[in-house]
Amino acid sequence: MTESLLFAPHDLPARWRHKRVFTFVDTTFSAFLSLWQRWRDDEARCERLHVVAIAQLAALDHPPSADDASPLAAELARAWPMRVPGVHRLAFDEGRVVLTLAIGDDAQEMLSKLWLCADAFHLEPPGDPRKLCKTLARFAGDGATVCAIASEAQGSTLRRALESSGFECSPAASDARLIARFAPRWRVRRHDPPLPCAAGTREAIVIGAGLAGCAVSSRLAGRGWRVALIDRHALPARDASGNPAGVFHPIVWRDDSVAARLTRAGFLDAIRRWDALEAANHDLHRSGAGLLQIADTHEDADALAAAIARFAYPADYVQPMTRADASRIAGVDIARGGWFFPRGGAISPASVCAAQLADEAARITPRMNTEVARIAHDGRIWRAFDASGDEIARAPVIVLANAHDAAQLAGLYGEPTRRVRGQLTVLDRCSIDALRVPVIGEGYAVPLGANGTLIGATYDIDDPDHEIREAGHRENIERVAGMLPELALAPTRVSAGRVAFRCVTSDRMPMIGQLADESAARRDARQLAGAWPLDLPRMAGLYGAFAFGSRGLVWATLAAELIASQVEGEPWPVERELAEAIDPARFLLRALRHGELDPA
Repeated sequence: MTESLLFAPHDLPARWRHKRVFTFVDTTFSAFLSLWQRWRDDEARCERLHVVAIAQLAALDHPPSADDASPLAAELARAWPMRVPGVHRLAFDEGRVVLTLAIGDDAQEMLSKLWLCADAFHLEPPGDPRKLCKTLARFAGDGATVCAIASEAQGSTLRRALESSGFECSPAASDARLIARFAPRWRVRRHDPPLPCAAGTREAIVIGAGLAGCAVSSRLAGRGWRVALIDRHALPARDASGNPAGVFHPIVWRDDSVAARLTRAGFLDAIRRWDALEAANHDLHRSGAGLLQIADTHEDADALAAAIARFAYPADYVQPMTRADASRIAGVDIARGGWFFPRGGAISPASVCAAQLADEAARITPRMNTEVARIAHDGRIWRAFDASGDEIARAPVIVLANAHDAAQLAGLYGEPTRRVRGQLTVLDRCSIDALRVPVIGEGYAVPLGANGTLIGATYDIDDPDHEIREAGHRENIERVAGMLPELALAPTRVSAGRVAFRCVTSDRMPMIGQLADESAARRDARQLAGAWPLDLPRMAGLYGAFAFGSRGLVWATLAAELIASQVEGEPWPVERELAEAIDPARFLLRALRHGELDPA
């Protein structure tokens, strides 16, 4: 592709000089390196450049060569993602240049699943371009430009499809190379694409300094926001995020469900972020030998081996394991086969939190030993108050990342979250000291070196007891012995225990994103009976990142990226379907659809 073909139809770089964020969508998967270089060469460039590239899964088989003469190509090659479908977000130049790779079997279908506001499109349409043009109209920002390379047979059809979708085609364009601008003379879409939060100042309050709150604070600060991070404890990562270690891994199951896709996206985003933190010399105490998941039954092990083959997952993502294979990798006898995640493992949640805060220390102000009792909005600014009614902080944006307390502060409909007590156990020298990698299944076991083996954890719903129980230790040992039989063959000694409380929802999915305006929804309950998530009224500047259950390590960084993208009006880092599955308003939406809410 010549630079004149790429830049001239979109009037670049002149157009991005008037924007803080510029978003370029490319269905040819060919523009990123040229755009990145032009952005670097322009001293008056936009603050952040987003390139959204759409391609089929096979495109990941051909990464740029690390030996390429272009240093940008070599940098892209080093960041190249695993060969798995979904949305991969790669950040360069300290996060100011972002490549979002949307990868699926059908590139046009994959594009339609995203949610973004585009400034420019570069595309080669499929056989029938009408559906594609409707998608472009849903995503086009004011004055968005299109450059489309069409075959001779497509040209006139594409021109008509663009014009019927609200685009004006340039008279200078040919049927082989159409140039158009979004300038609808009538309303062509039900919802406008995502726009930045209307904030007079780039300041935010984040409540909760665990994995979720520290990740959100870091992602906002990385975009230039000043963040007041408030927590009731003296230090970050004191509740569930204060466990000595936590395991991280994606979900692999018989079908590629919403939960599997979401967890895969979170897992990949987390390890990219942790790689960057470690490259910046932060020690996360991350294990490096992979993680084993043990099947519940031999039949499950066989079924998952078949699923891994059917989905053609790469070996660096997951590998099926026989019992003998699993025992060899683990270094101890394993009860059944399962599957191995080479990039999974264990990590210190507290170290992750500390690294994220240290990485953006100039823009994050921790407010420890401070408990928020109430929040209020005056139509412009959010305020956080303590139990005495004194104001703690104020900002146009507030993010609730304080687990079960978040739903209470926001007054969410139907009490959607529950507390789950989890007791973990640390074993002194014992029969599984030879364990080389974290093992999960009915429970989990994490080797801590000279500090013993961490096992757990109990799952006690709505149990408020903070005390450590001997019965909990016995339960943990029995559960892990079902995976690692050697644990039952010799006496064990407990050296320590810890109780922490997880926050879960009834559907076991997290609450991530902008909160609904429930008062407005109640007033319009009848009109919203058939609503979709985009139809709901939202609370300006109010977001949530909570109810992560036992998957905080996997979901926290993705949650932070989604919320920061919503605040900034940037392309979302996951398909809209996945974002809607974790929308904090989903329980309200179901109640509206079922007629369970009376109009206020």
